[in-house]
Amino acid sequence: MKIEHIAMYVNDLTSAKDFFVKYFNAVSNDGYHNKTTNFRSYFLTFEDGSRLEIMNHPDMKDEEKSIRRTGLIHIAFSTGSKEKVDELTQRLKNDGYEVLSGPRTTGDGYYESCIVGIEGNQIEITV
Repeated sequence: MKIEHIAMYVNDLTSAKDFFVKYFNAVSNDGYHNKTTNFRSYFLTFEDGSRLEIMNHPDMKDEEKSIRRTGLIHIAFSTGSKEKVDELTQRLKNDGYEVLSGPRTTGDGYYESCIVGIEGNQIEITV
């Protein structure tokens, strides 16, 4: 088995799409809009074929997102090298995104950084 895709609700669908396209080389479909329910979504496909569905609906709850909470906590992207982890982390920092940790080698051997990305969602950048 494999994970077919992961989905997340966002407030600003266009900004979320642009974030993943700009920083993580996602390719977006043309989007979907259900005119009856006003549900909207984009499927974003990454270089290895993995997909993220970003969605919006008028009846969403938007509660505070603490870093340590139950449920899905972050999305991790592999860049392929320590240098690319460093470069992307610095690029995101320069563009105003908060770096939570790293780049560093963790106790379990990962070289990574963690940032607070679009709409307060944590993103891990690793080799």
